[in-house]
Amino acid sequence: FTSGGSEADAAAVWGSATRWAADRPGIVISGLEHPAVQSAQALLGPRVQQIGLDEGGHVIIDDAIRLLAGHPAGLVGLASVMLVNNEVGTVQPVADIAEVTHRAGGWFHTDAVQAFGHYPVNFAELDADLLSVSAHKVGGPVGIGALLVRRGLSLPPYGLGGKQEGGIRSGTQPTVLAAGFAAAARQTVDGRSQESERLAGLKAQIVAAAQQIPGARLNGTGPASPAIINIGFAGASADDVTFLLDQQQIWCSTGSACRAGVHGPSEVLLAMGRDDRAAREGVRISLGWTTTQADVDRLIAELPSAVAGARRVPR
Repeated sequence: FTSGGSEADAAAVWGSATRWAADRPGIVISGLEHPAVQSAQALLGPRVQQIGLDEGGHVIIDDAIRLLAGHPAGLVGLASVMLVNNEVGTVQPVADIAEVTHRAGGWFHTDAVQAFGHYPVNFAELDADLLSVSAHKVGGPVGIGALLVRRGLSLPPYGLGGKQEGGIRSGTQPTVLAAGFAAAARQTVDGRSQESERLAGLKAQIVAAAQQIPGARLNGTGPASPAIINIGFAGASADDVTFLLDQQQIWCSTGSACRAGVHGPSEVLLAMGRDDRAAREGVRISLGWTTTQADVDRLIAELPSAVAGARRVPR
């Protein structure tokens, strides 16, 4: 157990980077990753290389194969690709990436935080060595997550203290939080199919209405989460659109929760090939078990005027 998805991601990446520093220093990630994974690039420099993305927001497997075979830093110790992106909602072919990573001799980590509850998450079928999840994404308590570690893998400890959590993370485990996590996970998994179908219906309504607004562009195509929509409106800053929606007590965002308060172009949209202007226009609309048809109706009614108002703001 960890304090959440961010710590689980960091433990996977830094543990692997430390474990393989001498023998397999190369690390491969995608441009879709959580900051806990992306930050490795700033700190480890050329040891970390990014897999390219297509315009729809999916990793390019041939690019992954290229990096795994000829990484500038040498042999690859870890590849990390999230299962469902938290900003544009695209589902990644992680089992395929895991396969080519294992063929190259490395470990594979996937961040399944955004997938859990909306998309099937099977540790064995994904063929991952390390997998991150978080309780609050499935209605559980804030402050607990988990890093699943394949049996037989040995991650070095981070921090000082006892030998809890297989010697990886010291400190007394939060039993009450873990019990809450388990209860939420069980309920979410049991109702996942029905809830995903409900959210997919709501999402389809929003996408259809948004695309009636001139200059709309859906960010993220192909297999995607039913709970995330990312759409840009040419000439309308996402900051301004979300501000105007906020005035109507409709809460959307300009990025994922882990980037709250960060202003600037979306790194994910830039990685997908959008220019700086378009990367500042992506509005993220997320749906959950509390989202009702009435909520969707209000958003559909208010979105055109919010976009029109944002387009009147000098840029």
